[in-house]
Amino acid sequence: MTQPESENLSVKLFKNQKQALETSGLVPYLPSSVEQMSSNDDDRRWYRELRRPQWIWQGVEPIELESILARIASSDKNRSRDEWLDTVSGYHSGNWAYEWIHAGMDHQKKASELEGDEAAESLFKASLYFSIAGYPHIKGDNLATQAQVLANQAYDMAAKETSHRIEKILVPYEGKKITCYLHLPSTEKPLPVVIVSGGMDSLQTDMWRLYRDFLAPNNIAMLTLDMPSIGHSSHWPLTEDSSCLHQAVLNHLPSIPWVDRFHAAVMGFRFGGNVALRLSFLESSRLKACVALGAPIHNILSEPTKLKKMPKMYLDVLASRLAKQVVDINSLTSQMQAWSLKNQGFLSGGRKTSVSILSIGLKGDPVSPKSDNKLAALFSQYGKGVELNAKTLYSGYEEALNQMIEWIKEEMKQ
Repeated sequence: MTQPESENLSVKLFKNQKQALETSGLVPYLPSSVEQMSSNDDDRRWYRELRRPQWIWQGVEPIELESILARIASSDKNRSRDEWLDTVSGYHSGNWAYEWIHAGMDHQKKASELEGDEAAESLFKASLYFSIAGYPHIKGDNLATQAQVLANQAYDMAAKETSHRIEKILVPYEGKKITCYLHLPSTEKPLPVVIVSGGMDSLQTDMWRLYRDFLAPNNIAMLTLDMPSIGHSSHWPLTEDSSCLHQAVLNHLPSIPWVDRFHAAVMGFRFGGNVALRLSFLESSRLKACVALGAPIHNILSEPTKLKKMPKMYLDVLASRLAKQVVDINSLTSQMQAWSLKNQGFLSGGRKTSVSILSIGLKGDPVSPKSDNKLAALFSQYGKGVELNAKTLYSGYEEALNQMIEWIKEEMKQ
């Protein structure tokens, strides 16, 4: 392991960040928009949406998670917004990025004392912690950008240590290249492949556990890519043609010798689910199945009043992905209607896709209500919309993933 190099990189990246701008104040709004948003966050103690179940499921240790959050919450350093615990300014103890990066460094150090798959697992965990350090990955957030560098570096180091084969695939698109990671449990013959993306506030390097525990045991390859405007895909803005990068990757599959292009599926979480569903209509002849979890499909995108009530972090992420300079919330929420798959004409009229769609939401989720998932299923010749009523979000996440993998396995047999 080359531990000193990574430590030096960390020192170099964060050397001049004592006074780094604080994430929650990076997206400027018109004064009239600030007034409209003021009541949204009255009861909130955190600027960031704390995704405990998701992070634990992805590999964060529960006790360590609570310990990190406790250090942030109990900090006596200056906050840019006193009411939000995770707004400690500057790169030092109590700051969100600082605490997560230091925890990630601990796992990276641990990896230097291990070998093979054990070292890889520690590095994959470090990469996840670095990714969360940059969450929600707002443009112009220097600490987040540098945390992404660490996340990608740790992932590349893990790829060299693991017994699984991980290839970096560069797909040409509009004069640049889309960076993807292809995960292969075996290479004796071309494998069925699932193209996977997360939301607009997560990185493709967050998907290791999905592959390790769900896809690899079923001898299915996983190809990940970042959403437009984030991570490796930050060159491209998010537009209404939200699936353009994924479409380019799908078109590139015949050039990849390790995968069976005739057995391809798409899987998306949050906004990645919106993209996966869109692709199921645009490229129905190339896909066997589509699964979406917690995807914004129509409801929240088409009703500006609902969007305006979302926490500031969500609105900041949308504005950041659309590269807004100063945000007028009325304009922003109206503009999002163009991302509704119903408004785009995919989920209306008589045309159905031949791709088998499974669309899942967790009960009470305002982003992905039951009506949206039923609508998506209705326009698939063999579709299913599911609302999970799990006792805890964590068990809901686990149950959803099990259903999603079973769906893909079944469709891949066709």
